[in-house]
Amino acid sequence: MIRTMIVQENGHVETGGLELLEQWQANPNGRVWVDVEGEESVYEDQLLTSLGCHELAIQDAQRERHPPKIEEFSDSTFILYRGISSFSATLEHDAQTIAFFISDNLIISRHPSTGISINRLFSDLGSTVLAKGTGFLALRIMHTSAGLYLEALLEFETELSDIEDSLVDQGNDELMKKLVTYRSRLVKLRRLFSYHKNITDELITEDYISLSSKDEDMRHAITDVHDRFDRLYTMSEMFYSICGDLIDGYISIASHQLNRTMQVLTVITAIFIPLGFLAGLYGMNFEKIPELHYENGYYVLLGVMASIAVGLLLLFRKIRWL
Repeated sequence: MIRTMIVQENGHVETGGLELLEQWQANPNGRVWVDVEGEESVYEDQLLTSLGCHELAIQDAQRERHPPKIEEFSDSTFILYRGISSFSATLEHDAQTIAFFISDNLIISRHPSTGISINRLFSDLGSTVLAKGTGFLALRIMHTSAGLYLEALLEFETELSDIEDSLVDQGNDELMKKLVTYRSRLVKLRRLFSYHKNITDELITEDYISLSSKDEDMRHAITDVHDRFDRLYTMSEMFYSICGDLIDGYISIASHQLNRTMQVLTVITAIFIPLGFLAGLYGMNFEKIPELHYENGYYVLLGVMASIAVGLLLLFRKIRWL
C-alpha cells in the first residue's frame, strides 16, 4: 500500500495514492509524505530509486534485522528505526523496521506492516507537522512511537509491583518463571532503546539535512525525542535491575527456608543418634552383657536416654537452633 500526503505552500492538504505522487513529481509544489507499507521488494526498489533514494539505504531498509542507525547522503538523511506493530503490559511486542528517507521537501516512510504511530499521524495532525518540515514529521513519528513504548512500560510497572508483593507473601516457581521471562524481554528492550538514544545523540551533536540542530525549533524537537528515549532506556535498565533483585531475593528466601529445615533435621538427628546407639547396644543378644541382670536397669537406661535428649534440647535452645 502506498499513501501520499501533500501540503502545498498555500497550506492546502491533499491525501491519496500513487497518482498523487506522480502529480507531485510532475509539478513539485510544497512538501510531500510518501508512506510505503508492505510492497513487494522489486516494485519497492523501483519506486524508491525513482524518488532519489540511495541504493545502500534501500538495502538497509529492506533487511529484516538491521539495527537502528542514522546516515547522511549527499541530498538526504536516512534513519532506520524500530517501530511497533503491537506491545503489551507484559512486554510482549512485535517490533518492525521503519525507514525514513528525508530530504528538504520529501519524506518517505517504509515499513513491512501496519505502523501504529504512522497511522496516528497520517491525519490532520500529520499535515500540520509536515507543514513545518519533513524532519519535524520524522521526529514526531519517533516521538509518538516512543510514547507507545512508554505507556506499555508504565503498565508493566504495575505488573512488576504486583509480582513483588506476591513474591513476599507467597513466592513460588511460577512467579520466578515470570520474572526470568520479563528480565529476558527487558534485555532486548534495553538494547533497542540504547540504539535509539544513540540516534538522537547524533542528531543533537551533528547537523543533518532537514534535521539541523542549529534551528531552534528543530533543536527542541530533537531534545524532546532524546529525552523520551533516554527515559525509556533508564526505565528498562531500572526494571531489569528490579527483576534481578527480586530473583535474588526469592532465591535467598528459599535458601533460608531450606537452611531452617536442615537445621530442624539436624537437631532431630543429633538427639536420636545417641539414643539409637544405647538402644542398639542393650538390644544385642549376648548372654553375658554388663548390667544385663540388673534389677532396675531398664528404668536407669530410660532415665539416661531421657537425660541425654533433654540435655541436647537445652543445648540447642541455648545456641538458638530452636
